[in-house]
Amino acid sequence: MSGTLSTEALGLRHGGVISLVGAGGKTSLMFQLARQFAAAGETVLTTTTTKIFVPDTKMSSFVVVAPSPADLLAQAARCPSGVRHMTAGSEVLSSLNKLVGYHPQDIEALHASRYFKWIIVEADGAARKPLKVPAAHEPVIPASTDVLIAVVGLDAIGAALTEKSVFRSDLYARMTGLRPGMPVDTNSVATALTHADGIMKGCPPAARRWIFLNKADTPRRRGVARSVATLLQMHRMPGLEKIIIGCAQPQLVLQEIR
Repeated sequence: MSGTLSTEALGLRHGGVISLVGAGGKTSLMFQLARQFAAAGETVLTTTTTKIFVPDTKMSSFVVVAPSPADLLAQAARCPSGVRHMTAGSEVLSSLNKLVGYHPQDIEALHASRYFKWIIVEADGAARKPLKVPAAHEPVIPASTDVLIAVVGLDAIGAALTEKSVFRSDLYARMTGLRPGMPVDTNSVATALTHADGIMKGCPPAARRWIFLNKADTPRRRGVARSVATLLQMHRMPGLEKIIIGCAQPQLVLQEIR
């Protein structure tokens, strides 16, 4: 299967909370999914439980700053007719051009309101690196998450294990056994994805687990992605429903779903 990736092809039909963790394209994936939901006439909120850069108008044309779920819903009710997609945060850090997100309990309240058919939450920070493993306080995943998508940037594979390519590279080294400075390999990525304290740590028990291997834009990277997918299937990770190989930019393109 290959071609433009659609929410329909992914089986995203009934609404709910989608949380994104990992590194290497979470923000791009979030806004691409939101764009497709909105184009289909469905309401969607993009937000975070950490911090995200304030989106430009190409990503999200309607940005709301609201300190509480109640205030957000009140502002949403006053937004212009026809607005299907909005981005929200509890405050703006002007010096960093970042939106501060909401506590997981606030996401629960927004979900319970049923105002938005979809809520997409960036639940992890990665300092714009292509790969990471979480610290003790990460990720921050709402309990109502229906689908958890772990994102990995394939450009990290083959790069030296340093902070330039892997966020929290020291933790990655301890978790995977890879020594600092060595090339990041497919085995270590599979370990980081399947380890109990790895990228998908804290996934709610009922959530569907997906992995998105991003930036599969060359034959070499697609081959590397297939190697990672094979290793993941060999690990038999409990609850893993889909392994997606594709690209989130400049459009959402699907290469394979396993």
